[in-house]
Amino acid sequence: MSLRIHFHGAAHAVTGSCYLLETDEARVLVDCGMFQGAKSEKELNYRQFPFRAPQLDAMCLTHAHIDHSGLIPKLVNAGFKGSIYATPATVDLASIMLPDSGHIQELEVDQLNRRNSRRGRPTVTPIYTAEDAVASLDQFRPVPYGQWQEVAPGFKARYWNAGHLLGSASIEMEIASGRNGKPVRLLFSGDVGPDYKLLQPDPVGPNDLDYVIMESTYGDTDRAGITIERRRRMLRDEVRAAMRPSGVLLIPSFAVERTQELLVDLLELMEAGELPEIPVFIDSPLATRASAIFKKHARELRSGKDLVEALESRWVRFTESVEQSKAIDRIHSFHIVMAASGMCEAGRIRHHLKAWLWREEATVLFVGYQAQGSLGRILQDGASQVRIQGEDVRVRARMRSLDLYSGHADGPELKTWLTERLPVRRGVFLVHGEEGPLHALQSSLSGTVPGDRVLIPELDDIYELSGERAVQVDDHERRLEPAVVGRQDWSNDYSKLLIDINEALDKAADKRAKAVIIRRLRRALKEEAGA
Repeated sequence: MSLRIHFHGAAHAVTGSCYLLETDEARVLVDCGMFQGAKSEKELNYRQFPFRAPQLDAMCLTHAHIDHSGLIPKLVNAGFKGSIYATPATVDLASIMLPDSGHIQELEVDQLNRRNSRRGRPTVTPIYTAEDAVASLDQFRPVPYGQWQEVAPGFKARYWNAGHLLGSASIEMEIASGRNGKPVRLLFSGDVGPDYKLLQPDPVGPNDLDYVIMESTYGDTDRAGITIERRRRMLRDEVRAAMRPSGVLLIPSFAVERTQELLVDLLELMEAGELPEIPVFIDSPLATRASAIFKKHARELRSGKDLVEALESRWVRFTESVEQSKAIDRIHSFHIVMAASGMCEAGRIRHHLKAWLWREEATVLFVGYQAQGSLGRILQDGASQVRIQGEDVRVRARMRSLDLYSGHADGPELKTWLTERLPVRRGVFLVHGEEGPLHALQSSLSGTVPGDRVLIPELDDIYELSGERAVQVDDHERRLEPAVVGRQDWSNDYSKLLIDINEALDKAADKRAKAVIIRRLRRALKEEAGA
C-alpha cells in the first residue's frame, strides 16, 4: 500500500504548517495553518488549497497558534466534513483564536476596501469571517494526551505534550502500510518547547519510529545558560532602560501564552522591588479571553497559581474596546503595553506602533520570532522608516530584542529531543524553519541520524514513505518557486522604494533638486516600459 506525505506549508518557512498524509484508503491532514510574513506567501491564504477538501477523512491539530490552525474555517468552507482532533485545551483556545482571526480579517478587509474604493481598485473579501470560524468549531473533537484514537481507515493517532503552549502536542501516528503487517510509525513534533519556561512541562514523546517531521525554528541558536531567573534579570534591565517620564514600552506579543508568561515575570519583578510599580496594559481582547482559559487550566500549568495572581494584580489592566485602546496613547507617564500580533502583522500593536515609532521616548521590545517579510522583522532589522496602513512612519523609537520568551526549543534542545526519539529508522524531515536554521540543524544531526536521511522538503514537495526510505515524487505542481519562500519579496522592496523616494525628496536642497529626482525616476520608468 502506498503512503505519501505532501508538504503544503512551513517548508523552508515558519508559517502555514500543513501536511497531508495519503494512502489508498484515506487522507489525513496534520495542521492547516495560515501563512504570515511576505505578501507572496500571505497570498496563498486566498488561493485554493492544493488538495480537495471534501476528500479529506480527518484532520489532526498540533496546537492552536494561527500559523498551525488559522485556515481551518476556510477548510470547512471548502467542503471538509471530517473531524478535527485536538487536545481539550487546544479546543478551548481554538474556540477564541479562530473567531478572533476571522474578526481581524473582517476589520482589515473593510479598511483595505475603503482605500481601494478611493483609489479605484477592486474590493476584496476576507478569507473567512468570525461567523465562519464559529461554525467550524462544531467539527472539533477533544482527545486526551496518551490515548490512541482511530482518526481514519488505517490511521491511529496519539498525542504527547510538546511543552510549547497550553494544549500543544506532538502527534504520533501509526498507519497501516500493508508491508509485513507492520504499520508505518510517524511523529509530527509540532512546535517543541524549550527547557526553561514558566508554565509548560518539558516535552515528551515516543521512540522507535520510522519517520519524524521535526520543527527547526531555532535550529541555528544556542541559548546556553538561560534560566528563568536570568531571563527575569534581562527583562528587568530592558524595562529600566526603556523608562522615560512620558514614554512607553511596547511589547508586540502573541496573545496566548507569551503575554501570560511575560505578565508573571513583570509582576514578580515589581513585587521583589526590582522594578517600580508600572501600569501594564494588555491591549488585546484575545489575550483577555485567553487568560480566562489559562485560569480554567491553571492546575495543568507550572506556576499556575502565580499566573492567576498576576492576572488579578491591580497594576494589570485589560482593554476591550477600540476607544479604550486609543486612550492608552494619551497617557503621560511611563507605562507598558502588550498587544498582538507578535509579528506586528495585524491587531492593535500596529495602531500603537503608528502612534509611537516616530517618538524617541518609545521603546519596542521584541520577545518572539519575527518571520521574514513581517513588519516586526523589518523593524528588528533596523529600518529607519516603515509603512503602516498606507502611511510612512519614521522610526525614532529604540528597537530591542529579548528572544528568551520563545516557545520554541533551540538547536541543542531540538537535537536532545530527537535523540530521545531514537531509533528513527527511515528519515527525519526538517520543517518550520528558514534557510539558516534548517541547514544548521541538519548539520548538527549528522551524528544522530545518517546525513542522507535528514531531509529538507520544499513547499508542495511529495515523498513516498512506504519503502525503506523516503523517495521524492517529482510529478507535482508548485504554488510558489522555492527561491521565493521564506524571504522578503517584491512588496517589501516596493514599500522600501517608496520610503527611499520620500527620504531623497526630503533631503533635496530645493525645488529644482526635487524636480531632478522626479525626472530621473520618470525616465527610468519609461526605459523599463520600453524594454
